[in-house]
Amino acid sequence: MGSLSTRVSNQWRFKRREVKVTNVMVRVQTPVQRLTGEAVSGVMVLLPENIRVLYVASGCVEPYVQIIRVNDSKRRLSLCSSEDSEAEEPEYQEEGDDALLVLSNHSRLLEDHDLEQLAAHMPARIHGNPWQLVYSTAIHGSSLKTLYRNMAGLDSPVLLVIKDVHKKVFGAFSTDPFRVSKYYYGTGETFLFSFNPDFQAYRWSGENSYFVNGKLESLQIGGGGDGFGLWLDADLYHGASFSCHTFHNAPLSTQKDFIVQDLEVWTVQN
Repeated sequence: MGSLSTRVSNQWRFKRREVKVTNVMVRVQTPVQRLTGEAVSGVMVLLPENIRVLYVASGCVEPYVQIIRVNDSKRRLSLCSSEDSEAEEPEYQEEGDDALLVLSNHSRLLEDHDLEQLAAHMPARIHGNPWQLVYSTAIHGSSLKTLYRNMAGLDSPVLLVIKDVHKKVFGAFSTDPFRVSKYYYGTGETFLFSFNPDFQAYRWSGENSYFVNGKLESLQIGGGGDGFGLWLDADLYHGASFSCHTFHNAPLSTQKDFIVQDLEVWTVQN
């Protein structure tokens, strides 16, 4: 986010006012008056998208005007908690854009064409960053506690990939690393996916904010409706997937209750 500040001498008096405009012609006039009471003539300005104009004055600082340019690609959605939160429309890379997830380790579950399809649905701000393997049942064993422990201290998106005993591959992208929490967390950029057999991504429906909920006994992603969009037990052995209101998804596996054969979790490497 860049900013441009124009200092105004203290012969001007400002009222605090914030205006967000999008590609419109705006006359900036009413906030400013001379101490003599004379109105300043307006100036016609064509402002680009995503501009915030802020007029600030207080008893302890010199009045000034600040024009703030908002970088859409780095806009984060508000976290979900027990309190009401506002969420903006998430932004994704267009399908045709040249993007590929770069893995710093070998994946037992994902091929190059799988990575291309996943990348097309991820936020553009994380493209070009390498992904590292943070948990694998083949390396670390089958334990949800170990999965949480390996993610302690992380603050970056994660990709969960599961292969069940019927050789179906599916999973979830989460903007937040998995952790134990009393409340649901995550953002509207979270989505479910499956290669069953063709790739399908299930983005946030906007119907509720049940993105991710980490418990000691289970990991839950999506909810409402028939059940969880994706559910795993404490041993990362038994799982379930139902259609849920959060993502309006079809069950990710061919069986609503499935057994995990392999599981990997990847995170963006800072």
